[in-house]
Amino acid sequence: MNDSPLVLNHGSGQPDACVIWLHGLGADGHDFEPIVPELRLPSTLSIRFIFPHAPMMPVTINNGYVMRAWYDILAMDIGSDQDEAGIRASQQSLERLIEAQITEGIKSERIVLAGFSQGGAIILQTGLRFNKPLAGLMALSTYLPLATSLQAEHSECNRATPIFMGHGDSDPVVRPELAYRSRSRLEQQGYTLEWHEYPGMEHSVCMEEIGHISQWLQQRLV
Repeated sequence: MNDSPLVLNHGSGQPDACVIWLHGLGADGHDFEPIVPELRLPSTLSIRFIFPHAPMMPVTINNGYVMRAWYDILAMDIGSDQDEAGIRASQQSLERLIEAQITEGIKSERIVLAGFSQGGAIILQTGLRFNKPLAGLMALSTYLPLATSLQAEHSECNRATPIFMGHGDSDPVVRPELAYRSRSRLEQQGYTLEWHEYPGMEHSVCMEEIGHISQWLQQRLV
């Protein structure tokens, strides 16, 4: 992951939990910075929020324009022709970031991976394969990448890790049908899912979803 991640601490105590939150295509780590106060988390929770910046790379679907991306987008049908090498490279980068937090004293069971769109794809790719138990995976307006390899590559450490999936029913970027297929694949493989669908929401996050995220985080990190 290029550049130093943005780090925000919530609560008055030394953080004993961590949320690593990955942005979407073309954004950067500042994209979800404003959401932290909007979550209205209790001050008794001491959480380190980490917002990494994706590397700069040419994106095929955008005529090779260089932007921040966790992996290349090769075709309009983002669920079929996938940049496996790029996805796995970002997985390795995220794994290193998780391990750095563990080294700093935060238990893996107190680390949540969160991500929007491309970022959500990377947290699912990483979290379901990570070799230490995590507190939860929060996948927003996203899908399950490299889905056919999950059965062989999954980690039993995170077989029971709670997964939050939120999606707008009017999303023109990551179409709901792709999210539905991803949800079904995860459920078929025995994962625990909390699914939220938001009427009229496009490729974004709404206030109702922020409320659901807050509740879910508090359940994971009490």
